[in-house]
Amino acid sequence: MAMAEIGFQQYGLWIHGEWEHPSHSMDVLNKYTQEKAATIAVAEKVHVEKAVEAAKAALKKSFSPYQRFEVLSKASRLLLEWRDEFSRILAIEVGKPIREARGEVERAALTLEISAEEAKRIHGEGIPVESAPGSENRMAFTIRVPVGVIAAITPFNVPLNLVCHKIGPAIAAGNSVVLKPAEVAPVSALMLAELLDEAGLPKGRFNVVTGNGPEIGDWLLENKDVRMFTFTGSPRVGEWIRQKAGIRKVALELGNNSATIVHNDCDLDKAASIISQKSFNNAGQVCISVQRVYVHKDVQETFINKLKEKTEVLKVGNPLDESTDIGPMIRMEEAKRVESWVQEAVDQGAKIVLGGHREGALYQPTILTNVNADMKVCRQEVFGPVVSIDTYSDFDDVIARVNDSDYGLQAGVFTNNLGLAMKAAREIEVGGVIINDASAYRVDHMPYGGVKRSGTGKEGPAYAIEEMTEERIVVFNV
Repeated sequence: MAMAEIGFQQYGLWIHGEWEHPSHSMDVLNKYTQEKAATIAVAEKVHVEKAVEAAKAALKKSFSPYQRFEVLSKASRLLLEWRDEFSRILAIEVGKPIREARGEVERAALTLEISAEEAKRIHGEGIPVESAPGSENRMAFTIRVPVGVIAAITPFNVPLNLVCHKIGPAIAAGNSVVLKPAEVAPVSALMLAELLDEAGLPKGRFNVVTGNGPEIGDWLLENKDVRMFTFTGSPRVGEWIRQKAGIRKVALELGNNSATIVHNDCDLDKAASIISQKSFNNAGQVCISVQRVYVHKDVQETFINKLKEKTEVLKVGNPLDESTDIGPMIRMEEAKRVESWVQEAVDQGAKIVLGGHREGALYQPTILTNVNADMKVCRQEVFGPVVSIDTYSDFDDVIARVNDSDYGLQAGVFTNNLGLAMKAAREIEVGGVIINDASAYRVDHMPYGGVKRSGTGKEGPAYAIEEMTEERIVVFNV
């Protein structure tokens, strides 16, 4: 695939290594200009069935661990070669600032590289069955085998790297995938399909169907040849998938209203700088974006002033501009929703320290104080550039307040007290506790997943491979 061929155009469905063009299509908008940027196909049930059939048939052909390693390694290298074009695609279809978009492409390449490495490390273990009376002449070990056809459903906010977090481990483990990307930002996933083809991925191992999300989700769930579902999105849809999937495997990453604690013994400059960055990157549309900040009362005023200083210099505007820090939200309706939530909080007594303004789909980075736990901006997932600051005096109390949430993905704690750090690690009810950093820290090989309504299962290639394989015991009577 030549560089000139990468870009916005009319895309079909990617099934069995070829483009298919159904009769219906929909537009993908430039999120900053709100103009048409590309056209994608709208799949019908027959196309979804064909994609699953292609994925199932591909499983019958040999695809060794080393071949998987080679394909994923090459795909990683190709993605870096085409970084600039993929970054431009992300900036336009998501509204992600171009510098941030480049970072996503680089992380996606690393995710594929890690997945390639893990393809060669899948292993079982010896089981000492001979220690049981009457089994002295037996030997046993386990192997890990692919689940089969995996349906992956991905969100708009990190549409390249989160796709790689699902398909990289799935392919490394020997599975086939049918991907349904978010219809508002599917182009990077469709281009990735061609890139994987260029890297030598066998036909049918990766298929992409686009169109109406609920319809395609239903058709995938109805198809009994799909053996696992991996989904990133809202708790409402995640619960629906789990109910419909029955006893089939399900991995869910369902968001958060992430909390970060700022204790009175920490480096306030460092805390303010990190929290400013990790509250507002990608316009706050990140599952682990900082949303709730609890600041010790002794440093409340100092911290708020520092956070305001760090935030008010952030530039909101065109994501293709190198100087832009915050681009538009994914839809005008989402920016209006955030605006209404902030106004509701103000009506309930919250104070705006900074921001609180909307221009079209652009929403200014907003800092709120004088909030309470029952406000939407604290209780629900804002998924926008809004951070709410509350205070505390007792560490046990603040842990209880962090835990007073339906969610539990990640939390951050700034403190130089090792005892308090360990207490937080033990007692905060989340999948990850990040010390002296915000809740939004993540590298791509770490285990990543939540508790409560934040979901089940883990991402991170090595951990996702555990989810995407079955353990099988083999016993020899010798």
